[in-house]
Order: sequence, then structure tokens, then C-alpha cells
Amino acid sequence: MTARHLAGAVYRALTNRKDGPTLYEVCDPVLLRHRGGDGHLAKFYKTALANPALRPLLRRAGLPELRDPTRFQELQDALRQARDEETPDWAAIGRPVAALLDTVTLHHPRPGATTCSGMEPGLADIERVIRTCGAHLLRSFRNNGFIPTFAAFNLIGDPDLRGRDFLVALTGLDARGYKNSTLLFNLARVFIARSPAREVINPPWRGVAEPMWEPVQIRHRSAYYDAFFTEALLSFAETGLATPAETDAIRRANCEMVDFCLRTSREEVFSRDGSRVGVITALAPNPHPRFNRFFTHIKQNLGFGIYVPDCDTTACSFSAATQAGSNDPILDQPLLDFYAGYQVGGGANEPLVTVPLNDNIDYDGGIVTWIDSLAGDRPYGNDLDPTLNLDVLEVSFRNCSRWRVLQTPQRLQTVQRIIRFQRRLVESGAFTDPRSHIYYLPELYCAYFGRCYAAFSMLPSAARRAIDPDDSFSYMRGRILGYVQDTLISAEMNVFDAALALIALGHLGADRAALWPALNCIVNHAGEGGRRSPFRAYEWNKMKTPTRIVVGGPEVTSAFVLMGLALARKAMQRVV
Repeated sequence: MTARHLAGAVYRALTNRKDGPTLYEVCDPVLLRHRGGDGHLAKFYKTALANPALRPLLRRAGLPELRDPTRFQELQDALRQARDEETPDWAAIGRPVAALLDTVTLHHPRPGATTCSGMEPGLADIERVIRTCGAHLLRSFRNNGFIPTFAAFNLIGDPDLRGRDFLVALTGLDARGYKNSTLLFNLARVFIARSPAREVINPPWRGVAEPMWEPVQIRHRSAYYDAFFTEALLSFAETGLATPAETDAIRRANCEMVDFCLRTSREEVFSRDGSRVGVITALAPNPHPRFNRFFTHIKQNLGFGIYVPDCDTTACSFSAATQAGSNDPILDQPLLDFYAGYQVGGGANEPLVTVPLNDNIDYDGGIVTWIDSLAGDRPYGNDLDPTLNLDVLEVSFRNCSRWRVLQTPQRLQTVQRIIRFQRRLVESGAFTDPRSHIYYLPELYCAYFGRCYAAFSMLPSAARRAIDPDDSFSYMRGRILGYVQDTLISAEMNVFDAALALIALGHLGADRAALWPALNCIVNHAGEGGRRSPFRAYEWNKMKTPTRIVVGGPEVTSAFVLMGLALARKAMQRVV
């Protein structure tokens, strides 16, 4: 978005003709000066929605239907119930907000078709960008003591979260603070989306992955990110393009990041048989997440005070440590035994999924996201994400011998049920639908499938036949490769889209010419990040509740670009 576009959008929001009661006319009398009841609801409102930055944008954003005294009173009564009742009826509280949400029209990005891919970039240009991205990651680690990732709130919300989905989330989430933030964020969404303020908060962009605005990025560190950056730096080392000094720096950084994953972020939980298992938490206790001061001060007010382990962070941490050659004893734990207790099956485990935002897909065989802490905490309820399940497969393939997967029928069955879950998703075509995914884009699912397929392909042929007797991976490869070639790279892309395409195409063995559009996109946009980074920050993953929270950063973009270009370079060298 250009400065001129932004200025025009702000002007239209500030001068909009008020057409009915605003968010503040609804909420101020209930939440601004009230004492008693659940204090977090009022604290959240003052921090997140009634702040001096947002008020001017929304002070004229009114809803004409709230001129009806009955509807207006119904909305305020719902807020009072959420504020005052010890055990609120969240379904009843959410109904008037859900009805308003269904008046909002949002859609996912629809990039236009493009026909000009240009000629194949030269190998020297590709290697130059690889070196630049690798140097960026190492410089960031040196300057910060870690490689940061950033989160940004998009108050317009996610297009998939309609009124019904909002009610599902409101009743399925566990922590009251998280319910409070979900309630108020989604109420605010309506006023934003139906006013000119939407152009300020949700400006248009190129491609699919959402770019991130620097002024509202919240810096933090997580084992999930460290595991990813470890893989990226290993990819840089494998290209042979790193200098001797950079190779030493890669080794030191990876040792420190693996240690952060397996030691600093480790905690114990109960498995289904009552024994204790070491897993990896989403955010280690303070001060390890390295939040910037602003977010450290307000995160409790926003309802993000409790963090628990998750299956994805655990799988990715184990995988990165395995690739880095770690011999930490925690890696000897056969995670599949633990994951089996979080696997949905035959209706018996269906209550595991308390927040089924993607119930358009069949969950059978899938592993849910969140792990109960020793204290029994699960603030986000539980959901099931297809990309997470690719990570579980990938780490299982990398540790197939260590965990004796083929020799242990229960472990083999757990893996095969996840494969069947993935095949049904791909056969139905639902993998291309953003609604099917909780935390990721369909395009990222394709890239991560390529990563999983590469780990599967490294197994001996006898092991592959035992794990996948139906040749599901071959079938899924064809469908996903077709989607990337026919849909993703045939449309207008941004740099992050192009990096995801290269990762998928490279791992899945696409023809060399199929790489050209994505390669040109990346090479032509090198330097777009300005003086501090080669590329801008884009959406890597997201949360749909309590509102759309996008996670990424310039370093994340550099890492994805590096890995995509390294695969493309390898494919080009094979042909030569």
C-alpha cells in the first residue's frame, strides 16, 4: 500500500458519515468505568479496542441496525453477562454478535492470472540471493542473540470465521480471558469491516501471503521458530556457498537453537498411560520468549497469560535436532506412542476437537494441536490442523529406525492413519480450501508436503512399501504438484508465495521450467526489504482466534527464500 493510499484511507475513516451507534456507544457504558465482575473483560476492552490509536478510526463507524433499541439492548445485555456472571452461557452471549458477523463480507486473496514468467534467472543471481539471505539470518542471530519472529494483529479478522464459527470458538475455547478477547475482537470486526476503517486496517496486497505492517509487529522467540531457522541454516550450509566464518557461525547458532528447543523449552506432561513424557512448549517461561517491552506490559491484559505445549512445536523441534545431529536423550522417546493419545478415531476421540473451525474435513486419523500441561491447562481448547500432521509424519520418517516404527505395530498404525487422513484431504481437493487449515495457508501446506515427501523418499524402498502400501504419497504428490503448477505459479505472486512454490516444486521433482516464475519473482524483488533485510515480512502462519494474528518477519522470509532457492539451484545443477 502506498503512502497516498494510506492517507486517503485514513481521511475517509475520519470523515465517514456516522450511520448508527458505534462500538464505543455499545461498550463504553458497560466496560469503560465498571468495577466488579470479571475485571479482565474491561481491561481487555480498554487495552485493545478503546485505545487512543483505534478510537479516532472507529468513532464514526456506526451500524444502522443498532438504532433498533431491542437489538442494541440485546448486545449490551450480552456484554453484561460476560462481565458479571461467574459461569456465563457463552452460546447465548455470542448469538447477537454472531448475527452481526454474518452481515460482513470478507474473502481470501484472489490474485489475478499472469502469463509472463520471463527467462530463467542465471545461477549467479540465485546464488547471490542465497548468500544475502544466509548472511541476513546470521547477522540477526549475532545482533539479537536469537533470530526473531514477529506477530501482528489484523483486526479485520479471518474470512473463514463467520457467525457459526465464532460461536464454535467461543464455546470451545477453555480460558475465560481467551473467550473474552474472542468476544470483543469479533464484535469490533463488524464495525471495522463495514466502515472505511477496513481500508486502513486491511489494505490490499499482491499475491496470497499477507504482508505485515512493521509498526504493529510484536517480537518474540519460540522453539517452533528456532527449529525452522535451524533447518534454514542447515540448508545454507549444504549449498556450499557459506564462507568458512559463516559455516562456523551456522554451527554455533544451530547448537544454541537446538539447545533452546530441547532444554529451555522442554516440559513434562502426562501420556495416556499416566507416565511422564518430555515435550516442547509453544513459549518457554519468561524471559525466554524475548517479548519486546510493549507486549510484555500488555499481554496479560489481552488474555495471553497461559501457554501450553503443542504437538507441532514438539515434532518440529525433534526433527530439527535430528537433522542437526543432536544426541539428546529426549530424541529417543518414540513420540508416536504419545501422539496416539491425541489421535482422533472412530468417534471415540472426537471430543478432543473442541474448536472444529475446519469441520468441512474428516478428522479421523489426525493428531490434534494442543497438549494438556501437567496442571491440566488447555486455554485454546483443541483443534486439528492438516499441516501439523505433515510435521508429525516428517519427524516419524526421520526417526523411523530409532523409534522402531516398522517393528512396532501400534506405531506403524498411527503413521498409516495419519497418511489416510492426508490422502482423504487431498482426494477431496479440500487441501486447496483455506477453511480446511487452522494455522497455515494451503500454499504452505503444499510446501510442507514437499518437505514431508522428501523425508519419506529418503527411507529404504522396503520401508516405504511397508508404511505406504497403497502408494498414497505418489498419488498425493501428483495432485499437489498439479495445484502448485496450475494455480499458484500461474497467478500473481509475492516473494513469500514464490518461496513456498519453489519448496514444493523442488521437493516434488517438478520440471526445471516450472521453477522460472517463482525464481523471477524472488530475484526481481530482492532488496524490497530496504536497508535492514533483503525482503519484507509476510504471513507464515496465523491464528483465527481471538482475531486474525499473523506471524512472520523479514528473517522468516529470508529463511523460506533461502530454502526455496537452494532446492531450485540443486535442480538446475542436476540438469547441467
